[in-house]
Amino acid sequence: MASSNELACVYAALILADDQVAITAEKIQTILKAAGVAVEPYWPGLFARALEGVNVKELITNVGSSAGSAPAAGAAPAAAADTGAAKPEAKEEKKEESEESDDDMGFGLFD
Repeated sequence: MASSNELACVYAALILADDQVAITAEKIQTILKAAGVAVEPYWPGLFARALEGVNVKELITNVGSSAGSAPAAGAAPAAAADTGAAKPEAKEEKKEESEESDDDMGFGLFD
């Protein structure tokens, strides 16, 4: 479970992201002071470094999209198959050969 220190920093970072302001330790600390929330001094810097270079709005909008993106991901290989189907097949053949070579070594899982 997240501590109140973590949650306060998360909410401050979300406020900054919503206002399209760069997320820095100083700005997180300023929001926390304005809200009257006391946190350990390392939390704002930790969150600022963790979110450095991250588009927080995009991160939030893609939280639950892993199931929704599966059909889109399936469409991408189909489009790639039209342009160069030989490359993926060659990789699959190599994988199958490596699996068969394990069987040729004379031992198996149940031996």
